[in-house]
Amino acid sequence: MGCPAKKVCNKAAGSALMRDEPLVREILEAVVKAVTVPVTLKMRTGWDPDHRNGVRVAKMAEAIGVQALAVHGRTRACMYRGNAEYETIRAIKESVQIPIFANGDIDSAHKAKYVLEQTGADGLMIGRSAQGRPWIFREVAAFLYNGSTLPEPSTAEVRDIMLAHLRDLHAFYGEQAGVRVARKHIDWYAKSRASSPALRHAVMHAEDAQTQLERAREYFDALDDVSTGSLDSAA
Repeated sequence: MGCPAKKVCNKAAGSALMRDEPLVREILEAVVKAVTVPVTLKMRTGWDPDHRNGVRVAKMAEAIGVQALAVHGRTRACMYRGNAEYETIRAIKESVQIPIFANGDIDSAHKAKYVLEQTGADGLMIGRSAQGRPWIFREVAAFLYNGSTLPEPSTAEVRDIMLAHLRDLHAFYGEQAGVRVARKHIDWYAKSRASSPALRHAVMHAEDAQTQLERAREYFDALDDVSTGSLDSAA
């Protein structure tokens, strides 16, 4: 119940469900009754700023048997604009006894600590800020658990993380679909990293897994600050 995309909401799914509480109740009751594993729910704070019903939906979910909630601190109408409403997440946290995971605009270790303090949440969910930057989780963990600030990974380490990620995508989706899915991930990894436009074009237009891996490696090796570390021969 968190996705704000029109193609999802137009089918009365995703965060569109926030404006249909009877249907939410029906779905949650059916799912909780049908499975033996813990049921969790992701939601927004409401449909729009004039209809924030996150507290009411949270109480309903808890009463039905949902075991934990993740809350994106925006309404559906807000999409990803403006600042996340951490005060609304706090209100939801204070209204129920089940664990609450705060979500929205958590883009650094320091911001993670701030959000936990502002919301009183039991944990965090990070989405967009991990795109092309999966090491954010180790940065957050290091800061929250021992107060240390980790250095940014070198370009060579980013390259190796990306290549491992691409191989996993190829394996999971199959070569044809995996190559297509991988393109957006390459774009996220390469964001804010200057290199040859022609080489970047070549990476994005690779049609098979091996070519995509080779061109992605060449792209990162062309960056000025790349280290000279060797890659896993499996690449």
